[in-house]
Amino acid sequence: MSTQPEHPGGELIPRPERTPDALRVALARIAPHRLEEMERQKNEAFSMAAQHDALGPIRMWLLIWSGEVEIERRPDLSERRRNAERAAQTLPREDPAWRAAMDEIVTLTQEARAAVAG
Repeated sequence: MSTQPEHPGGELIPRPERTPDALRVALARIAPHRLEEMERQKNEAFSMAAQHDALGPIRMWLLIWSGEVEIERRPDLSERRRNAERAAQTLPREDPAWRAAMDEIVTLTQEARAAVAG
């Protein structure tokens, strides 16, 4: 797959619906290396939901993975996250740039989840 945006606004694919199947199809197109992680977390969420007779874990899984797909489908966000993760992994924790990188990761995650929640 090309890493060049195919859709207006710089997105690799349109934003998928917030359903397990739609998120899986989207992730398979833009970040297939993450499918196993997604499936494992989905199984955990469904198991917890069944154990506790509650939909909360499934709703949280949908929010988390909708946000992950949002980041992966937008090269601008994906690159920002990669840069921040690289800095967080290589800088010493006492370096102010490490804190800035961690803050960037949190900000990106919140922005992506807000974009798909509404």
